[in-house]
Amino acid sequence: MKNNKRKSFLIKTLLSFVVLVVVIIAFNNFILPWFVSSPEEIVPNLVGKTYENAVAELDSVNLQAIITDTIYNEKYDVGTVILQKPNPGQVVKNGRRVYLFISGGKQTVKVPNLKGKSIREAKFTLERIGLNMGEIQDLPSNNPKDKIYDQQYAEGTPLKKGDSVGVTLTIGILSSRVILPDFIGKSLSEVIEILADSSLRVGTVTYRVSNSLLPNTIIDQFPSQGNVVSVGSQVDLFVTKNSEKEE
Repeated sequence: MKNNKRKSFLIKTLLSFVVLVVVIIAFNNFILPWFVSSPEEIVPNLVGKTYENAVAELDSVNLQAIITDTIYNEKYDVGTVILQKPNPGQVVKNGRRVYLFISGGKQTVKVPNLKGKSIREAKFTLERIGLNMGEIQDLPSNNPKDKIYDQQYAEGTPLKKGDSVGVTLTIGILSSRVILPDFIGKSLSEVIEILADSSLRVGTVTYRVSNSLLPNTIIDQFPSQGNVVSVGSQVDLFVTKNSEKEE
């Protein structure tokens, strides 16, 4: 009985050894050579190319493009590759993933509220978030002197870092003369308020059809910007409206 069990154990052990030898031989002679000899590709240099061109170039050599992240970078245009992994020139297996970092261009910031601030305060506020002080226009008005009355871009408008924001500064009331500011691009309600504050009146309002601008946007004025007029003078305005069909 014991001899039969011992014989059975030896047979199983021998069979296991034979199977192990066969697996090792198959791995060394077939599996490993196949893996090592699988097709390889050289990773192309994609930095500075658009994402679409990078994808097409990787497809042509049977590599796969994967967007990893978008990074703000002033050196590269929006949508171009600024970094890649694996690096250019590296030899990789066919079908390997190539991770791409894409430029988001200049970082955008939102325009702060500058109204009521002095020029010094406004300049500090803009520079703190990466914007610059633009053109400063003077406007006679009843508002506090040397304070910003209006700004080029409304609060919350997204701008790229390094852009400039122009402002209109109150210089108090002139005795009997007013220098006309630029009303073009402002809304009718906003201009009416500015005229009233400058002791001027709204003259003839002429409406013109526009499909590209919002209704009630000033597209022209008479007298034009920079003219000196008397207090109480009228300013004619040319304002956009929807087409007759849309109305």
